[in-house]
Amino acid sequence: MKKEMKLPVALGLFTMIFAVMFTSLVYIKVEPHIPLLACLILLGAVGVAFGAQWKTIEKGILNGIIAGLQPIMILLTVGLVIASWMLSGTVPTLLFYGMDIIQPEWFAVSALIITVIVSSFTGSSFTTVGTVGVALMGISHVLGVNPALAAGAIVSGACFGDKMSPLSDSTNFAPGVVGVNMFEHIRHMMWTTVPAFILTAIAFFVLGGSGGNANLQEIKEIQSVLSNEFPIHLVTLISPVVVLVLAFRKLPIIPILLAGVTVSIIVGFFLVPDLTLQKVINTMQNGLQIQTGNETVDTIVNKGGLMSMMWSISLVLIALGLGGVIQALGMFDLLFGAVKNTTQKASKLIATTLASSVGINLLAGEMYLSILLPGQALKDAYIKSGVPLKNLSRTVEDGGTLVNPLVPWSVSGAFFASTLGVSVIEYIPYALFLWLSPMFTLLLAYTGWSIGQKKTGSLENDHTAA
Repeated sequence: MKKEMKLPVALGLFTMIFAVMFTSLVYIKVEPHIPLLACLILLGAVGVAFGAQWKTIEKGILNGIIAGLQPIMILLTVGLVIASWMLSGTVPTLLFYGMDIIQPEWFAVSALIITVIVSSFTGSSFTTVGTVGVALMGISHVLGVNPALAAGAIVSGACFGDKMSPLSDSTNFAPGVVGVNMFEHIRHMMWTTVPAFILTAIAFFVLGGSGGNANLQEIKEIQSVLSNEFPIHLVTLISPVVVLVLAFRKLPIIPILLAGVTVSIIVGFFLVPDLTLQKVINTMQNGLQIQTGNETVDTIVNKGGLMSMMWSISLVLIALGLGGVIQALGMFDLLFGAVKNTTQKASKLIATTLASSVGINLLAGEMYLSILLPGQALKDAYIKSGVPLKNLSRTVEDGGTLVNPLVPWSVSGAFFASTLGVSVIEYIPYALFLWLSPMFTLLLAYTGWSIGQKKTGSLENDHTAA
């Protein structure tokens, strides 16, 4: 840019973007796409006013989108998984037996435990929410459980594995950016994860089903409809088992999901009467479209397909473009410039790191960016201040991985909302694990527990010796 942008201007623009989005979602109550696009256009105009060429702004948009292509491909693949699992009877089978096993008063804690197990095996919150999460939401609908509570429990459990599982991309990415051993990173995260999870489990145990009251006659009727319209058979669960096994073997997530789709379609041709190639293709494109005569069942099973992901993907594309422009204009660098080369107390440094990760999530909606930028920019400050780098990797994980689903225009937030049918604003109060972990990060920072700050310079010597 021909004119240099100052930090107060950048902070003013950040505040404006957040104010526009908060007002649009909370008070005007509109979808986030157009307000976010308006912020992108305005920020581009500001860049031009500061002398940036259109090519610079356009390149920023494209670079931002390119950085998010992998999660977009995962979103599309999850749409195929949901459609194939509906068509072949996988989700209906889970619903059928789940309604017998899960009771309303235990729904929240049951959903939390189930999703924790699945996400820990798969290392993916997307896979967990897009598969077992869809089935659990269907069960909650039948049992009369508060949808926001159900979504909060599902998201909390799904993100547990995304944070803690050695199979998770973010669990490998955060320590990789910082230069910390992954298993040391996981052990250090236990300080924030364990208390946050215990409090979450206790809260869900107390909340139960939040007023859910199952009508036994209605459940029997729904089970009857499911058994008449879909193959209710253990064979339909082969696809989920394949997904879990391949995930445990650390294969890439997209081939795993595609394998699940393939297996599910093959099972469908054996079990679903009169299934044709045309119906399979149409279902993969538009999701299952069936009229069973039972409105509740129709609401639950008519989901999935490539087109069902387009709401999320269009929002993610705009958010990624906005993040790319912010980065191209050097606004993130202004934020980090004031602290990256100074010696500070651990509490202030960790608080700054957490605020940076949360802020990037709010502005760019991209989890990996919220880990990468603070991790790279503040690493020298941690070394200079004698704060072990495992604190940096833990903080960007808590502020990046877990906060992303709490932002309505983020990659995770958009996907979870569209897949579960509950807006981010609605499930935020119940996604306890996601915001308790960052709170414990701050608590530990200001009490000094688990931090282990050394005298200035000693950590550099440790790294030199290593």
